[in-house]
Amino acid sequence: MKIRPVWVLVHRYTGLAMTIFLVVVGLTGSLLTFYKELDGAFNPHLYVSATGRTPLPFDALIDNANEYIEPQASVQSLWMSASAVQFSVSPLQNELTGQSFELNYDQLILDPYTGYELGRRRWGAISEGMTNLLPFLYKLHFNLALDEVGMWILGITALVWTIDCFVGFYLTLPAKVFVVQNSTSTASSFSQRWGRAWLIKWRGSSVRINYDLHRAGGLWLWLALLVFAWSSVYMNLGDTVYQKVMQSVSDYHQPWTEIEDLPKPLVHPAIDLREAYRLGHQALSRAAAEHDFQIEVPVALWLNPAKGFYVYCVRSSLDIQDHEGQTRVVIDANSGQQKMLLLPSGQYNGNTITSWLMALHMANVFGLPYRLFVCFLGLVIVMLSVTGVVIWSKKRR
Repeated sequence: MKIRPVWVLVHRYTGLAMTIFLVVVGLTGSLLTFYKELDGAFNPHLYVSATGRTPLPFDALIDNANEYIEPQASVQSLWMSASAVQFSVSPLQNELTGQSFELNYDQLILDPYTGYELGRRRWGAISEGMTNLLPFLYKLHFNLALDEVGMWILGITALVWTIDCFVGFYLTLPAKVFVVQNSTSTASSFSQRWGRAWLIKWRGSSVRINYDLHRAGGLWLWLALLVFAWSSVYMNLGDTVYQKVMQSVSDYHQPWTEIEDLPKPLVHPAIDLREAYRLGHQALSRAAAEHDFQIEVPVALWLNPAKGFYVYCVRSSLDIQDHEGQTRVVIDANSGQQKMLLLPSGQYNGNTITSWLMALHMANVFGLPYRLFVCFLGLVIVMLSVTGVVIWSKKRR
């Protein structure tokens, strides 16, 4: 049995199965490249100008957030940017009924320079209208707005997409190479025949143009497509497939896979968010002196109830991304002890690779030109998916 026809069928039918999901992530990904700009345009009241201003420290912002929320709610995390600080808020449990209190929001947004409230929303709830359009698109892109089920669907899609990148590349190679005695002629023959796969015959029929767009488009952008496919596996199957593969070929570490779950989620940690910030800041200050890097700005702090730890994240001189930070320390939420230090580069080679994958996927490196490229790539993914379906339908007939 010949192998090539089998791979042709595999490529054709896996592409067909992935089409609707890749169209969704391609279109939403193009828009999310400019998430902050678009969300700011739709919700200017949720963002402030950062020109020449110094933000309040985390502990002061946490105090302000606690003043704004109800007694039946608690702050679980905060994410800092130059134009807003976003707190995730969750309801506490009613001890009389055993049920959680009801809240009509789960995100509180404060001015990072004054601590005043800018707004609140149920993040991603499109029923609230344009205020949640970009968060809803983010949820579509990340998990089809289906929570864990959607993560598994897109995770499997990303894994198949990664494998299909190699299958598709193989199928662009000439089916046969005619061997002649002159080795130069052999090389020339191969390069000339494979070179046609990189070209689009614009004067050909619509069927030929569609086929050339699918084949040549995939070749020219093959490496970028592979980066986005494999980084999508990390985002959706990071605790399973991605971890196993990366640990088999590199030194890779993550707290949410190496630290075991508690018997039950930690609802009332002994260390509160404010104290976790102080301990995290001290731990990263010690790490900066020990590993010779500079802390630039704090970025995030969040509680992982299932594991019972806080993660404090800053941007440092070791970070790869333009405007975000992945320099992290993990603090035990009961004892306050440091459990893990994770640097974005130079510590573990697997984590350095992952940092680059995420920076490239999130279009948070190389400035505006690369962001425009990622926006364009999202549209190319849609084009490749649609042209693949057209090829399948023609072959089926």
